[in-house]
Amino acid sequence: MALTILDEQLESIQLSDEVRQKALQKAKEGYVMTLLEVGEISSGRAGKILGVSRLEVVEMMKKWGISLFDDSQTLEELRQEVEQAELILNQSIS
Repeated sequence: MALTILDEQLESIQLSDEVRQKALQKAKEGYVMTLLEVGEISSGRAGKILGVSRLEVVEMMKKWGISLFDDSQTLEELRQEVEQAELILNQSIS
């Protein structure tokens, strides 16, 4: 699937190939970060699309103001998740 941006004002701007590539890379990063922010893709998938490591994706997320955590989760849901993780860890240790 190709993303095409049609805008007469943008089309009339003459750019060098280097500047055009830089602009396209930044646009791609913005698009991928938006997909990540709304939960359409994972950080791992974002890294594959952008050709970077997950650690670099985390750095990009900071730059774009995207939380590493699911902000929609309530405190009670988080507590339950922690309890489940502790149970699993304790079972694997025993």
